[in-house]
Amino acid sequence: MILTRDYKETIRARVQRDPAFKEALLKEAIECLLAGDVGTGKSILKDFIKATIGFEELSRIVDKKSESLIRMLGPKGNPTANNLFQIIAQIQKQVGVQVEVNVVR
Repeated sequence: MILTRDYKETIRARVQRDPAFKEALLKEAIECLLAGDVGTGKSILKDFIKATIGFEELSRIVDKKSESLIRMLGPKGNPTANNLFQIIAQIQKQVGVQVEVNVVR
């Protein structure tokens, strides 16, 4: 039997050791959201949060229950734009990664 690492643990380890990967993961989440692929964007954002500050810390910062945040970013979750942008803003602030939007023609 081949032993493999859990996907979530692999993401967490890579984010911790590779700052470029951490930046790329957050960028990918936001790009998916902006492109209308909300399900994928929320899923990546959820992985990013778990690998960085965690939902307990984020809930304290944004003053929302961690369970509510997890539900918002789950497959059936439907966060308001206000909640989603507040989450992204606080993640960038806490993790020290700033994503910029560029116009491409």
